[in-house]
Amino acid sequence: VCEEEGDYSVLIRIIGKVFSNAEALIKSFRKVAPHTTEELHSFEPTDVDKHKERSAAVSEKMGGSSAAAALPEDSPTQTVGPDEVTVDIDAVRRVYDRLLANEQIEAALVNALVYLTPNVELDLEYLDVYETNPDYLNIFIIVMENSNLHSPEYLEMAMPLFCKAMSKLPVSALAKLSKVWARFGLPHIRRMMETFQQLITFTIISNEYDSEHLVNDDETVVAATNCLKVVFYASILAGDLDVDHNEEEDEESESDELTLQELLGEERLYRKGPRINPLEKELGVRTVDCRKPLIPFEDFINESLNDVIEMDKDFTFFKVDAETKFSFQSCPFILNAITKNQGLYYDNRIRMYSERRITALYSMVQGQQPNPYLKLKVRRDHIIDDALVRLEMISMENPSDLKKQLFVEFEGEQGVDEGGVSKEFFQLVLEEIFNPDIGMFTYDDETKLFWFNSSSLENEAQYTLIGIVLGLAIYNNCILDVHFPMVVYRKLMGKKGTYFDLADSHPVLLQSLKEVLEYTGNVEEDMMITFQISHTDLFGNPVSYDLKEKGDQIPVTNENRQEFVDLYADYILNKSVETQFRAFKKGFLMVTNESPLKYLFRPEEVELLICGSRNLDFKALEDTTEYDGGYSKDSQIIKDFWETLHSFGEEQKRLFLQFTTGTDRAPVGGLGKLKMIIAKNGPDTDRLPTSHTCFNALLLPEYSSKEKLRERLLKAITYAKGFGML
Repeated sequence: VCEEEGDYSVLIRIIGKVFSNAEALIKSFRKVAPHTTEELHSFEPTDVDKHKERSAAVSEKMGGSSAAAALPEDSPTQTVGPDEVTVDIDAVRRVYDRLLANEQIEAALVNALVYLTPNVELDLEYLDVYETNPDYLNIFIIVMENSNLHSPEYLEMAMPLFCKAMSKLPVSALAKLSKVWARFGLPHIRRMMETFQQLITFTIISNEYDSEHLVNDDETVVAATNCLKVVFYASILAGDLDVDHNEEEDEESESDELTLQELLGEERLYRKGPRINPLEKELGVRTVDCRKPLIPFEDFINESLNDVIEMDKDFTFFKVDAETKFSFQSCPFILNAITKNQGLYYDNRIRMYSERRITALYSMVQGQQPNPYLKLKVRRDHIIDDALVRLEMISMENPSDLKKQLFVEFEGEQGVDEGGVSKEFFQLVLEEIFNPDIGMFTYDDETKLFWFNSSSLENEAQYTLIGIVLGLAIYNNCILDVHFPMVVYRKLMGKKGTYFDLADSHPVLLQSLKEVLEYTGNVEEDMMITFQISHTDLFGNPVSYDLKEKGDQIPVTNENRQEFVDLYADYILNKSVETQFRAFKKGFLMVTNESPLKYLFRPEEVELLICGSRNLDFKALEDTTEYDGGYSKDSQIIKDFWETLHSFGEEQKRLFLQFTTGTDRAPVGGLGKLKMIIAKNGPDTDRLPTSHTCFNALLLPEYSSKEKLRERLLKAITYAKGFGML
């Protein structure tokens, strides 16, 4: 009617009235059509009598329902399930499509939203409206269907208010919202994700933050992050989920004795066990349960937020003031691996200092020599024996010593461990342990990955040692050269391996099992396989295993082939290596059990933490390198040095990194995060370049020519082993 007359004032007034009134909005767009024409008149502008007739005509056309697109007369009324809502989403979308084409109406919607949200926020905060009327959720569903929410007119006023109101919803309501949105499909979930992301970015860019004015205190950013969390879980629920197949967790027995930390009043910093995410608990799904979310995990990371977050302050809020302050670590999906790694670093360091103080206190009380570090003295040629004996003793006598700062000394060498000697220690231990001759791990030439040897003769202590080494590497911020398939990290985070995990750990087997699943003929007659499988042990002897009882008598058929494939994968990835993996995980948890690692990181990110990045950007390294001792980036030798380094092949570049930093991997965030120093080490000479791996420092004499520089540098990086004092 308004379109015909070219005058939208009535429609604008009705929209203003309905969209600014919580009661009216809850009753709008219902799947069931309980409202009559008379009821609709209660939403009309009462002061304008001359519009009465026209409004009646409007409501006639609307079919006697406040929804602009009601269901036909004969449609059955629907009963609503616990995860269903009474909103007719299609009707809402049709109405928005018509309304948003008109700018005048858009302004009315913005104003109505600004007027509506403070009242909704108060209702939720003080009146528990959702508990008494679950349909209160309709408001949020209807408002979020507006596809223009990311535009500036909404971002300035309406959206910050709306997010604040939405974050006041109880957890049960947020969980229901997440389940409802999960059914909306990719375009709608992505649009909502982008709306909240845009609000966060828009707010951060419009303000300035420093250590006095923290982004954690910005109500809009915090509220929008909490709203984004709901979309994040919707994306997980709509993705490729695997809620089963969880590893059994070893329950730690809680002792009643007071710990020293409690006596010192520090137990808040060291709460046992991982934190519980209320929304995750309500939904019964964890991030690690999702193999592939509807929207990639990376899209939820907000870079502008990562740039302004003060991680030391955020860490304190996360650990100590969780009740009164907001920490972005409670929404780890929005943080990138670099920021989360910083949080983990603070956690580890504070725990080390705490262990150091407690040791000092104990030694004063007991009159013993304090031992503030985890000291390992090893012989280079007996590294495994020495490390294993020492770490085994520590893990049995006093496991908390593993949480002290690591300090390695090689017998007969003068190197003082400021980080570099530890790097070398880790590397030598790993080279030894992963040596195929020892037989603890099998190596796949095709995937270039290691897997646990199911018929290994080594005892469990060896596997526990590797677990401890991996944990110590994360704890002491060292990068290791380990090559495990992703399933190992998934298992460390509490998920069992399944058929899909065979893709990177056993690709040949996966291909064979895929053929069994996809075979169109008669599996039983053509393939003649049973539920008994065989593989070879360490000495090449065949070993058979029944996947089910009397498996050799049960043929694999078209009907039971899925079960065969699942049992086969379960045997290879879980059952056959259960003893070895349990020992390995036990060692890993000895060091990381109280760390927020499991809470903050996904399996892919844990791999990045342990192994660093294989992606080497030497340009980034050049941009961030500092110079000392008289060199600058304009010195001729420095120009020659970078030209030489850039001309090296991939292998030589890795050797250079190994020589200068103690590892051939880039840290989390790439080579730009290394902070390498090149210092002058005297005039032209025949001496080789040297390095302080602890400080990532290269000591470079001022060679007379580029050729000499290249020759000396190559010799140094190719024959580097052992530590001396410079």
